[in-house]
Amino acid sequence: MKVIAVVVTYNRLELLKQNIACLRQNKPLAGIVVVNNGSTDGTAEWLSGPEAEGLTVIHQENVGGSGGFYTGMKYVSETDADWIWCMDDDVFPRATCLEQLLLHAHDEKTGILVPRRMMEGSIFTNEFQEYNTSHPFKSMYQKRLAKQNITGPVEIKGAAFEGLMIRKSMVGLVGLPNKDLFIFCDDTDFCIRTVRQHYKIVYVPTALMDKHKFFSNDSWTERNKKKKWKRFYQVRNSAYLNVQYGDNWAVKYLRSFFGVLGYILLALFTFPFTSAYSLKDVAKFWKAYQDGIHRRLGIIK
Repeated sequence: MKVIAVVVTYNRLELLKQNIACLRQNKPLAGIVVVNNGSTDGTAEWLSGPEAEGLTVIHQENVGGSGGFYTGMKYVSETDADWIWCMDDDVFPRATCLEQLLLHAHDEKTGILVPRRMMEGSIFTNEFQEYNTSHPFKSMYQKRLAKQNITGPVEIKGAAFEGLMIRKSMVGLVGLPNKDLFIFCDDTDFCIRTVRQHYKIVYVPTALMDKHKFFSNDSWTERNKKKKWKRFYQVRNSAYLNVQYGDNWAVKYLRSFFGVLGYILLALFTFPFTSAYSLKDVAKFWKAYQDGIHRRLGIIK
């Protein structure tokens, strides 16, 4: 079977180098496509140098992870590959990862194969086995693998774009990732569409991949100032998922309302004492919720 990897990168050159080195150890990998989302840290120069020989490189503006996977998957879907192996630049497949995934690639109704991610020697997982689209006071993500002892291949319903191996022939039915989500929920959206087309998603615990752990000595204020732009996307895209796939009005609108309310209250209660949030952020959180339920996507200005 012919497998081509897609790696999306943005300003993490040293991690990208490690990712590529790990991918090159995996057999039989037919090719590696790197989608560079407008990096400014020397990534573009490295990708044009001798160490990147044999890579297929696509440069584009920063359109987020979803836009990166859209571009990479679209490129590979037009080749003769059988599988598209998608990952960010901060995961490192072990040498037998691909080999172990391919052991479970023969069932034509298996649309996605998912490796087990490790972080500092411990299992790192946010995969889950059921969607809740009917109860507004429960999470969409149910039967999480983190609460189970998984020792063999198991069918799941959702996973992150960190090592997903996708059957190329399935993409024509499921479609490409929603590039307008930018970051967050693009993987969930893709997995929902996969399941609704009656393809299986199989988690393979013997296919191992290490995930980089990011450390930060920032204070609570600094950490939240840096990350709040991501939270606007999280609010908007979660609201979009709920309205897109919810079975009733309460899931479509109320679940997301409670989610954004938590961030609004956080901003209101902390802005007098810290610079992490301001009153302008309250308005931005509310706009993110409104954009999500009205399916207004794209880059948040």
